[in-house]
Amino acid sequence: MEMANYIFQILRSQPLIIWSWGFNSPEAVLNGLRFNVSGFKFSGIVEILYNDGSDLFDIYFFEGEQKVDVIYGCYIDILIDVIDNKVEKVDNYKERVKREYL
Repeated sequence: MEMANYIFQILRSQPLIIWSWGFNSPEAVLNGLRFNVSGFKFSGIVEILYNDGSDLFDIYFFEGEQKVDVIYGCYIDILIDVIDNKVEKVDNYKERVKREYL
């Protein structure tokens, strides 16, 4: 539970970014945090797990119960950017936001 709270605290440091993912339903899991997203590039479940052997984070992406991608060895200071690039950031991001929401 402590690790889930720690990861959630990291994510909350940039609320506008995590809101852009459609972040919802956070849930503590063993050594990490699991939550749903609905971004421009990826919609599904993201699971961030602390890997104590490497002292880094591994990020798992699921569609339903099927794992579709894994990013191993993510440093804490780029955790949000790595997830944002996988879930939300498209090449024409500003134009896409205007088209979708304005």
